[in-house]
Amino acid sequence: MLQPATLKFISSLSKNNNKPWFDDHRDNYLSAKEDFESFVSLLLKEMTKLDPAFAEQTPKDCIYRIFRDVRFSKDKTPYKSHFGAFFNKGGKKALNAGYYLHIEPGKCFAGGGIWMPEAPLLKAVRQEIDYNFDAFKKITGDKKFVKLFKTLHGEQLKTLPKGYAADNPAIDYLKMKSFIVDHHIDDKDITGKGFLKICMDTFITMNPLVDFLNRAID
Repeated sequence: MLQPATLKFISSLSKNNNKPWFDDHRDNYLSAKEDFESFVSLLLKEMTKLDPAFAEQTPKDCIYRIFRDVRFSKDKTPYKSHFGAFFNKGGKKALNAGYYLHIEPGKCFAGGGIWMPEAPLLKAVRQEIDYNFDAFKKITGDKKFVKLFKTLHGEQLKTLPKGYAADNPAIDYLKMKSFIVDHHIDDKDITGKGFLKICMDTFITMNPLVDFLNRAID
């Protein structure tokens, strides 16, 4: 579980997203950061059940920096208003599918998949779905999967993807440019003793989807 002070810091930062305030509350940030890193460390140990590669990783391999890159953004606020970690056998900068944890008061969730893959990777995923649609439907239609995530989501093409017909049974998925699932987690559960189990249950449920996507890419 995370400490309530961690959520409190993130909430305060979202209302005071400027360098002077951050500098004045740096000790609070460091405490919140350490708390999140400790939880991610525990989660990594559990995630070796999904992939032994996680045994070689540290929280720094997974956690995104809180500092925003504002060079090419109209939004010049210097800090992210959340903590995030991406669990991938290749680390947080890897391009294949993985698991994601998002900590933001009122908007916490666990989920993952693959977001806006580059053209060659997207082509490979579409081909895998087209060739193995029955297996894909079995994953996304699983009762526990539907209960946790309802369905996949992601931005879709407005036209047909090249090489696929409108009557293709998988066309709604083939038009997708991202393949994402997420499960909302209440703030009270974030600071509760069952938080680790909630995360692992979520990641275990989505593991067949991650494996399917990575099989296409690998």
